[in-house]
Amino acid sequence: MQEKHWEKCLSLIKDKVNDQQYKTWFKPIELVEISSSTISLRVPSRFFYEWLEEHYLELIDESIKKVIGKNLKIEYVVSELKAHSKKSEIRNSPQKEIINETKFDNLNKNYRFKNFIPGKCNSVARAAGKRISKNPGDNPFNPLMIYGGVGLGKTHLIQSIGNKISKDNQKSVYYVTSEKFANQFIDSLRENKLKDFTKFYINVDCLIIDDVQFFKGKEKTQEVFFHIFNQLNLNNKQIILSADNSPLSLDGLEQRLISRFKSGLTVELEKPDYDTRLNILKAKIKNENIKISEEIVNYIAIQVDTNIRELEGVLISLLAHATITKKNIDLDLAKSIISKIVKDTNREINIAYIQEVVSKFFNISIDDMKDKARKKEIVIARQVAMYFSKDFTNNSLKSIGFHFGGRDHSTVIHAVQSVNDMIDTDNIFRKNVEEIKKRISI
Repeated sequence: MQEKHWEKCLSLIKDKVNDQQYKTWFKPIELVEISSSTISLRVPSRFFYEWLEEHYLELIDESIKKVIGKNLKIEYVVSELKAHSKKSEIRNSPQKEIINETKFDNLNKNYRFKNFIPGKCNSVARAAGKRISKNPGDNPFNPLMIYGGVGLGKTHLIQSIGNKISKDNQKSVYYVTSEKFANQFIDSLRENKLKDFTKFYINVDCLIIDDVQFFKGKEKTQEVFFHIFNQLNLNNKQIILSADNSPLSLDGLEQRLISRFKSGLTVELEKPDYDTRLNILKAKIKNENIKISEEIVNYIAIQVDTNIRELEGVLISLLAHATITKKNIDLDLAKSIISKIVKDTNREINIAYIQEVVSKFFNISIDDMKDKARKKEIVIARQVAMYFSKDFTNNSLKSIGFHFGGRDHSTVIHAVQSVNDMIDTDNIFRKNVEEIKKRISI
C-alpha cells in the first residue's frame, strides 16, 4: 500500500518536470517507509538529497500532501544511513512547534567546525566560537555577534557553535531566525500565550538568533527580545547573534538593543581569500567524491571571489550539468556555468587578481610577495606580478609599487626589465610567463 502511495507521488511529479529531470532526480529515489508523521526516502548520495531540497522540495511536499492528505516530515537515507532531515512546512502554530522541539532538533547537524573551512577571513570568529563552546555563558564573548555579507558562512558558524555546545556540554540550545522569532511572538499574543513564549526562551542555555537586522521596524518584538536578552544575560546564558552589518550600521533597531549587542564580542566574517576558496572547493570535491581537474578547481577559485555560497553553487551546477548531459567537466563548461551564476563575469583585471594568479602559479603566498623576503623564488614571483600589473592595468608605477608592500617606482621599473631580460634568455621562464598570461586572461 505504501509503495502505491509513493508511485502516485512520482506520477504527479512526472507531470511537472521533463523526462530528463525525472530520470535524473526522481527515478533513483526508493521509498523506505511511511509513518503517521514521516516519509523516509533512500537516495544515492548526499549531493543528491541536497539538490532535491534546493530545487524540488516544494514539488515533493506538494505531491505528498495530495496523495497522503497531509504534510509529512521528509527523511533521507543515504547508503543505508539516515541523513539529515528536512521538515515540510508545519501547519500547527509556531508556539506549539517550539514547545515540542527538543534541544537538538532545530540545529543542522551538518554545520560543524570540522567542515567549516578555516582561513584568514574567519580566523577570529572561528577561534571565538571554539572558546565559547568550551564554556558557554562563562566567557568574555557573551554575547557573540558575527556579521558579514551574504553567503560568507555566518549561519554555518553560529550553528557549529551550537552543535558543539549541545554535544560537549549537554546544554539546551535553540536556533531561530529573527523572522521566526517575530512570528512566534505575534502568535503568542494572538493565542494569549506570551508567558509561555517568554518562559521557553529564558530557559534555554544557549540562544542563537540569525539575521537580527530583520528586527528593524518591529518595535514590540524588539522590546520583548530586549527583556529576554537581559534575563539570559543575568543568568549567564550564552547568546549568539548574526547580522549583515556591524551593530553601528544596523538602522531601525533601538539603541539600547544595539548597546547590548556591543557588550560582548563583535567580529566580522570577511570575503574568503584565494587560499580559503581553494580549500573550500577541495573539501567539497573530496566530500562528494567529484572528479574534476586541478586546472578547473584553480580557475573556479580565482574567478568566483564573491562569497562561499556562489562558490559552492558553481560546483554543484557543474556536477548537475555533467550528470544530466553525461559530459565531462571541462573548462568551457566551467566558464559557461560561472557566467550564469556570478554577476561579475567580465572581471576587471586588477593588481589583486594578478597577485592571486601569480602566487598560485609559483606556490607562494601573497603576503610573501608583498614582504621584504629576498628568496629567489619569491623575488621572481614578485617581479612577474609587477610586470603583468604594468602590462594589464592602468596603474601608475608608484601605485603598483604601493600594492607590493610600499615599494617605490624604481623597483617596479627594475622588475619589468628583469622579467624582459629573463624572457629573452630563458626558454623555460618564457613559457612560464606565457602560461601565467593565459591564466590571467581567461
